[in-house]
Amino acid sequence: MSAPSVTPIPITTIYELKQHHSQLVRLGLASHPAHARRLLAFLARDPAGLPYAARLLAHHPDPHPALFNPLFASLPPRHAAALLSLMLSLPLRPDHFTLPRILPAAPLPLAVQLHALLLKLNFHSHAHSFNALLAAYHANGRADLAFRLFVGGGSSAVLDVVSWTTMVGGLCRLGHVDDARELFDGMPERNLISWNAMISGYVKAGRFLDALEVFDQMRVTGLERNGFVAASAVVACTGAGALARGREVHRWVEQSGIQMDEKLATAVVDMYCKCGSVEEAWRVFQGLPTKGLTSWNCMIGGLAVHGRCKEAIELFHQMEREDVAPDDVTLVNVLTACAHTGNVSGGRHYFDYIVQRYGIEPKMEHYGCMVDLFGRAGLLDEAKKVIDDMPMEPDIGVLGALFGACKIHRDLDLGEAIGWRVIELDPQNSGRYVLLANLLASAGRWGDVARVRQLMDERNVSKEAGRSVIEIDSEVCEFQCGTLRHPEEKEIFAMAKDMMRKIGLEGYAPDTSDVLHDVAEEAKEASLLYHSEKLAIAFGLLRTRPGDTMRVTKNLRVCRDCHEATKLISRVFEREIVVRDRNRFHHFRDGACSCNDYWGKGGMNSTKEFGLY
Repeated sequence: MSAPSVTPIPITTIYELKQHHSQLVRLGLASHPAHARRLLAFLARDPAGLPYAARLLAHHPDPHPALFNPLFASLPPRHAAALLSLMLSLPLRPDHFTLPRILPAAPLPLAVQLHALLLKLNFHSHAHSFNALLAAYHANGRADLAFRLFVGGGSSAVLDVVSWTTMVGGLCRLGHVDDARELFDGMPERNLISWNAMISGYVKAGRFLDALEVFDQMRVTGLERNGFVAASAVVACTGAGALARGREVHRWVEQSGIQMDEKLATAVVDMYCKCGSVEEAWRVFQGLPTKGLTSWNCMIGGLAVHGRCKEAIELFHQMEREDVAPDDVTLVNVLTACAHTGNVSGGRHYFDYIVQRYGIEPKMEHYGCMVDLFGRAGLLDEAKKVIDDMPMEPDIGVLGALFGACKIHRDLDLGEAIGWRVIELDPQNSGRYVLLANLLASAGRWGDVARVRQLMDERNVSKEAGRSVIEIDSEVCEFQCGTLRHPEEKEIFAMAKDMMRKIGLEGYAPDTSDVLHDVAEEAKEASLLYHSEKLAIAFGLLRTRPGDTMRVTKNLRVCRDCHEATKLISRVFEREIVVRDRNRFHHFRDGACSCNDYWGKGGMNSTKEFGLY
């Protein structure tokens, strides 16, 4: 039924709404569904309008759930519960669409009450309500209640693909990816959302190879291709450092006609940057018909972590010329570019210029970048002054930057003071303890090193094992420091020893300064052979030929010894070796590194993966 004619007036304020409402009352049209819905739709925008909405509904001659339902989704849980109480007091029975609008944001006590109401109203057999309740329990971290409901409360008529997908996605978000995979494998049918829930769940859990395995299964089914799934697969390739797989997924996107929106395009650029091929990232970036701010930030950040400061700065100015205003992420990336190349004067300039020119208020991470910039350059007093002058208390990242710089530049007194403070602020991060122990070991203070280790034992903190991943012929292999489990174990060890022997003839001398054991020098040198990147490179030498490029991704920062060894390996064995560590990229070629040996100066992100956008 169409609404009787009435001259509409714009409704932008509660005053205008009351004017329009009074006009409807005078004309006898206030109770007409179309007019009532318009009034309630405006009141639903702001909880402050709830009392007026409640009076309007209470005086409506024929209230029905369709008038109430639009309000529920827009109200905070407390107000939604109050409106539901009003509805029940009229009395008015909710319909199948009422409770699903309240459940998504409901805290656990309210979710439990709504569960009881569902049972009372016999709505638990309605799929929409049932699935909303599953999602509510997961949102409150109660996977046990969701699972009990799923197993015991759902009949075959209620459980649909949405129910299964809700369970898989909810378990993944709570970190129960193995349980999610078990359910996923048992699904009677899957849609694109189901596949993406499992793939993205693995990605969020850092299990990138598992994510790619599920993605491969999805491709075999011939399911319609989708940009969300593509983005998840690209991010999985990024996390695994799998450039060949990333290229394959990129080709799949292009061949399938998936629209390259800004989110997907930025993910592809980011993948190429983080997999070590900044040239391919540049080609994708240049080919974008329109470039949003996140795309610019990603490319600037990619150039920065590859040590290409000049190009990063030039791209920033190009962004300005195209009237794209920078944001706080842009400032971080520009400062990172300066820090990675020791451009202290440039860092000072761009900090002041971007902050003043674009009105960006410096945040914690920006002050952290400045501490990192000065610390890498050995300007520890200036780094400390930045911390002292900050308008907020420094967080663990800012203090960690100064701590890392103290270790590199052998400032024992300041480093020890900051180190103990950092450990207390971040007591479960093994990297903080290792850095302090390294600093103390460099001064021969083995008793204090033992004290740090004892504190780790008391707090049940384990040192994170070094792991390196290398991709050869689309096969991704992982190596762990100190252990080797591989079908070619003997050949890899033999190559590693031969590799070290040959670079020894070229002047390599083991650097044991980071070995945290008070043992003989010979034992320290022997332990260096088993560093994960050396094992990965040895495997790469077995599978590649002179002139080839090897790409290694490491979860920790490259140590001094491996950095020097890899430079010589690149020359002796005629390979280009691209290493992505936790801080940046190193391109080793002909006995030199792209970082110009500036890699070890400081390290704000020594315990955190770098990000580009």
